[in-house]
Amino acid sequence: MAPKSIDAVDDQIKDVIQDLFQIQVATHNYAGPQTQQELVRLITQLAESLAVLSKDASALPDQIPPEIIDYVDSGRNPDIYTREFIELVQKSNQYLKGRSETLTGFRDVLAEEIVKAWPEMKTDVDNVLEGSNIEHTREEKLALQTNGTSS
Repeated sequence: MAPKSIDAVDDQIKDVIQDLFQIQVATHNYAGPQTQQELVRLITQLAESLAVLSKDASALPDQIPPEIIDYVDSGRNPDIYTREFIELVQKSNQYLKGRSETLTGFRDVLAEEIVKAWPEMKTDVDNVLEGSNIEHTREEKLALQTNGTSS
């Protein structure tokens, strides 16, 4: 029966490691023909464990990006790749956050100036601001209302 999770495959890997350890011990304690049958049994058991592991592991979905596999194949630490990727994402997020805040500020200033210049457009400006689906703080709403009525 195929495992349903990565944990089951992980247990199979541990079994393969245990089989390898038992083969190592049997090889170290090899005493000729009397221990040969045990060594053959252990190697057969290892081959069966590897076959089951290979079959079950191939049924799992691939969740490792090919870039990481290439990174590890070239002898580099995947933790470094992860750290560099996180730093890159953080820089991108900071850039996009700054850009979003700048555009939000511009939108608010533009709305304020339009209301100052054309007070009769206050309703339209409010509708546009509401349509942008961006929450305004109470102070921003109050400032827009105050600026719109004082002109």
